[in-house]
Amino acid sequence: MGMSLDGKRAVILGGTSGNGLATAKAAQREGAVVVVVSSRQKRVDAALAALDTGAEGHVVDLSDEAQVRKFFEHIGDFDHLVYTAGEPLQLEPLDAVQLDRARGFVNIRFWGAFMAVKYGSAHIRPGGSVTLTNGVAGLRPRKGWALVASICGAMEALTRALALELAPIRVNAVCPGVVRTELWNDMIEADRDALYRDVAQSLPVGRVGEPEDLAQTYIYLMQEGYSTGQMIVVDGGAVLV
Repeated sequence: MGMSLDGKRAVILGGTSGNGLATAKAAQREGAVVVVVSSRQKRVDAALAALDTGAEGHVVDLSDEAQVRKFFEHIGDFDHLVYTAGEPLQLEPLDAVQLDRARGFVNIRFWGAFMAVKYGSAHIRPGGSVTLTNGVAGLRPRKGWALVASICGAMEALTRALALELAPIRVNAVCPGVVRTELWNDMIEADRDALYRDVAQSLPVGRVGEPEDLAQTYIYLMQEGYSTGQMIVVDGGAVLV
C-alpha cells in the first residue's frame, strides 16, 4: 500500500539544487514539510525562495561528523531522509587523478551519506525511509570513470547493508544517468552542451534527464512501502546501449 506524504517531514541533504531541490518541490506538492541542507548559505537562501512557505533550511558541512551529528540532534524526529549531496563530477584518466581531491569526493558522496544515516536514522519515525543517491557508473563504467564507478560500487553495497541493519526502516538508492544539473558546471559550456547532445542521441529515450524526472523516483521510494535494499535506475536506457 502506498503511503501519503501529507504532513510528513522530509529531510533532503543536498536539497538546494538539482535533483535534491526538484525532490523538495515535489515533496511539498505531495503535502510534505521539507528540510533542505547545503554547505553554502547562498544556496540555502535561494532554495527557500524557490520553495513554498513552511520549508526549513540549514547550512551543514556534510563531510564534518560533528556538524552532521549536531544537525540531527537539533532538528528532532522526521519521516524520510534523502541524500542527494555531491560535488561536480570528476571524470578523468587514472593517471590524472589527484588523490587529495578524490578523497574529497568520497568524503561527500560516500562518507557524507554514511554519517547522515548513522546520525539521522535514530530520528526516523515508524514507516519512514532512507533514499540515497548512486549512479550508473557502477553498472557500466567508461574510460576515465574509475573514481566515480568506485564510489557507486561502495554506495550500492552500503544501501543493501543498511537495509538489513536498519530494518524495518526502508533503505533504497536512486541511480541517475546523465541529468541536466549543476554537477556538470565545472565543464566548459560548449563541452557540456556537446555532452548533453551526444548522450541524448545515444539514448533510447532521445534526451538527457531532467531533475524532475529523478524527483518522481525519490517520491516513489518515500511513498512505496515494500521495497528495500534496491537500486532504482533512471538513466534513459544508458545501461542498455
